[in-house]
Amino acid sequence: MSAEERETLSLGLARGHTLRTMATVLRRAPSTVSPEHARNAMSARYYARTAQTRAAARARQPRRPRTLLDPWLWQYVRTHLAQGCSPEQIARRLRRAYPGDMQKPLSAETISVGLYVLPRGALRRERLAALRQARKARRPRARGTDRRGQIPHMPPIAARPAEVAPRTVPGHWAGDLIKGARNGSAVGTLVERTTRLVLLARLDGTDARSAREGVTKQLRHVPAPLRKTLTDDRGNEMAEQERLAARLALRVFFADPYSPWQRGTNENTNGLLRQYVPKGTDLSGYTQRELNAIAHRLNTRPRKCLNVATSLEVSAHLCPHSPVALGT
Repeated sequence: MSAEERETLSLGLARGHTLRTMATVLRRAPSTVSPEHARNAMSARYYARTAQTRAAARARQPRRPRTLLDPWLWQYVRTHLAQGCSPEQIARRLRRAYPGDMQKPLSAETISVGLYVLPRGALRRERLAALRQARKARRPRARGTDRRGQIPHMPPIAARPAEVAPRTVPGHWAGDLIKGARNGSAVGTLVERTTRLVLLARLDGTDARSAREGVTKQLRHVPAPLRKTLTDDRGNEMAEQERLAARLALRVFFADPYSPWQRGTNENTNGLLRQYVPKGTDLSGYTQRELNAIAHRLNTRPRKCLNVATSLEVSAHLCPHSPVALGT
């Protein structure tokens, strides 16, 4: 908080206003004002000058050393990054390998922060290039607030049927879009959660109408019993989700804001797809026939999560008479 905000808080509390009221006056969250008062109040009285002095003193105190300064941990992270592991995989593997050593547990967030605070140079470029997304800077954290436009009547993922989570019943899909060069083109990606079967939809544009039409064209060939739900990202491309649901007779649900792990199957598939459709490609140049060929390559690729079976093999076993399972 600034010195002016602390002065306003001090005057308001002296007049008997509550912390919540002052949070509204300051246009701050109560979770910001309450800790400020708890840290800086003296004998239940809050004085702006004292609060400012204490805050300045705390700011000058050295921060706790970052965990990645430990040479052993840094070498461990470097080695596993070079092997293609993500920060989350490294953190979990470390906890599994050293369950009783409290000096070694490390969070994925600590690893990510440690990589992005590296000074500019060849080492920084090398380490960031090892990340799957290979971004030069971290995306801004929304702190739980979706900063994109809101889609009307979005059924939340919490309302999704319980049978979707265990992946034992086929017919539940996850959807997303991958963008082309300068976000000027897009391809719709659809993944069946149980079999990991992939469908790719050519889109005429990146707007909601194009997304609805492209996804409808692909999913309408899927038999109704295998077309129960669709879990999608909250991008504005899904603004016409109600018309999509009505046309295909399925239920559409949306993941929570900035929670890609809730659609992990789709996110992983998009990563695999980039092997055939690199970033920066103009996706409008692909025909539906070409996208079908790419999807077929993914669907005939042995998958570890399927016990080295392919998506088409699993689909044929679960739904032998389905044209989708037969790859048609």
